[in-house]
Parts: sequence; C-alpha cells; structure tokens
Amino acid sequence: MAQFVVDLTPGCEAGFGKCKAIGVLDDDDKLVAGMVFHDWQPGPGLIQISSASITARWLAANVRHMMFSYPFDQLGCQMVVLQVSARNERMVRIAKAFGFTPYLIKRMRGRDEDGFVFTLTDDDWRNSKFTRKIHG
Repeated sequence: MAQFVVDLTPGCEAGFGKCKAIGVLDDDDKLVAGMVFHDWQPGPGLIQISSASITARWLAANVRHMMFSYPFDQLGCQMVVLQVSARNERMVRIAKAFGFTPYLIKRMRGRDEDGFVFTLTDDDWRNSKFTRKIHG
C-alpha cells in the first residue's frame, strides 16, 4: 500500500520507512487511493499522513472518518501533519476544507517549489463539520 502512494507522489522515491497504510477500493475492488501514516512521534503525539489517488472520487464520509480515526482515536495523536506542494492546488484546497492550518514554507520542495506544512489537531478535527455528528 505504501508503495502505491510512493509511486504516485513525486519526490517520494525514498519511501516512508516504518509506517502504516490504508487503501481505498472502488466498487470493482480496484485500488484507487492510499493513505500512509509515518514519522510517528509518540512523545508529542504527532504523526504525518501522506496520500495519493488515481481518481478524484475517493474521499467519501466513511473514508474521511477512517483516515482520521486511526491517528486520533486509535493512536491517541493530538496532531496530524501533512506536507503538500504549493503547486498541488487541489490538495491544498482539500486540506483547508478539512480544517488543517496552513504554513507556507518557501523552497520546501526544492529551489523552485514552495510547499505547505498543514497541521490538524484532534480538537479541530472533532469539532469540524465533518465529524461533529460522530464526536458530538
């Protein structure tokens, strides 16, 4: 699963090291998206998430719940970190809609490419429009 995400993510050729991953299948049981949880830091309660897909239609409500239930509910994380190229306008838009806080870092992806570091706390996730009904 992690290799699926690596193969679809430019600049991620080195992989994720020790990680956990979740795959998303379509109605025909074809793998269409994957999420990788990596760089787990139990002390401060941080984990990074990376994802990739071959379709724009994979973030259904049950997938969003599973994506964030793992770090927040199962691991007890207090924050999820997401790194995104500033050129990836779709993912930047999605992260902001999910309630992530953006931090623009010049040259984060190389000399000619800025990037965002997004953070999402467990409190912000539980109080978001996506989960109020579940955690309310």
